[in-house]
Amino acid sequence: MKNELKDDSRRGFLKKASWAAMGTVFGSEIVFANQMPKGLIPIVLADPDNPLQQIGKHKDLTILNDRPWNVETPPHLLDDAITPADKFFVRNNGMPPQNIDLDTWTLEISGESVQKKVVFSLKDLKTKFKKYTYQLTIECGGNGRSEFNPPAKGNQWSLGAVACSEWTGVRLKDVLESVGIKSDAVYIGYYGKDTHLSGDPEKVVISRGVPIAKAMEAESLIAWKMNGEDIPLMNGYPLRLVFGGWPGSTSGKWLHKIVVRNKVHDGTKMGGFSYRVPCKSVAPGAKLTEDEMCIIESMPVKSLVTYPKTGAMLKEGTVLDVRGHAWGGDLKVSEMSVSIDFGATWQKCNLKDPKNRLAWQHWNTTVRFPKKGYYEVWARAKDSDGIMQPMVVPGWNPKGYLNNACHRIAVKVI
Repeated sequence: MKNELKDDSRRGFLKKASWAAMGTVFGSEIVFANQMPKGLIPIVLADPDNPLQQIGKHKDLTILNDRPWNVETPPHLLDDAITPADKFFVRNNGMPPQNIDLDTWTLEISGESVQKKVVFSLKDLKTKFKKYTYQLTIECGGNGRSEFNPPAKGNQWSLGAVACSEWTGVRLKDVLESVGIKSDAVYIGYYGKDTHLSGDPEKVVISRGVPIAKAMEAESLIAWKMNGEDIPLMNGYPLRLVFGGWPGSTSGKWLHKIVVRNKVHDGTKMGGFSYRVPCKSVAPGAKLTEDEMCIIESMPVKSLVTYPKTGAMLKEGTVLDVRGHAWGGDLKVSEMSVSIDFGATWQKCNLKDPKNRLAWQHWNTTVRFPKKGYYEVWARAKDSDGIMQPMVVPGWNPKGYLNNACHRIAVKVI
């Protein structure tokens, strides 16, 4: 692993510093700087002992896997209103493409339910369609998997596979309409340029999608910018789909092909138990068949405490400021509450409206503790349909999806 990481150190991310400024760091001109692929930093600036820097991420994120890369963000590092690129979680199924050439990158629109196949260059997308910018929440379907019992297979995400950044691109709706969609359109599916872990170029890593109604929503984007800058390589550079409020696996990265289907898309990881939960509640550990599973669509209502960090130590009499974010899949969050007595009573919080539909919402409140001792602050959101987060881990499922139990942090008053 160590040698591999050293080889990968060229893949770190340059922020806003100019090449001239970077040259002053080590006292000489960067020869052929104009030939260096976009998004890379000189190898001399990468820390060989910090693999997270080498993939452009904050040093305190948590690595779950490095082949493929899967990295989550501790809740206290999600305190920003808009998630910075270096704090955006990584959920990859294969290996990102290398030697990306923006001049030759294309997006094909095809499938049974389009009038004709059309291929767009990046320049076509950026110049022929109106650009839109939205804050959109993306959460891995398996966020919270580590809390299920019996344990579910897969990356053991705790709480940090969620983010809300500002995405810029064109509406998928506009691109599809320019091609011409047939009346029998049911679903769209995507294909990316990531490489299968086996190295076999013929193997598709992942090819999921969404129903045509979701694809045609105003906020469904083909994006090339995150927070006004190029999307990080680990998060889909140079082009990706963004479907706010649905499992992150629907927001295909390294996008180069979209198919419009006259049936539910049947790409890799659309069938079997992948991104599916039991259609009806089952007992923990139950054995299920594929026909008993339903595709995950809108994510459930959920919230996080982003301040303070769990384990806070307070002096007696301190009034504690508590804040965080809440989101509700396709729905708006209507109410946010916290409890310090293990859910016996709840205190309503200040809750802001989302910046736009499918963005997370910021909340805050102050908490007083009656005396010295150990406490837990629990956070609970309610969506616009009146559904609240459960206080315990909800319906068990074989793959450990959709855990939206209340987030809890520990506080000690001394």
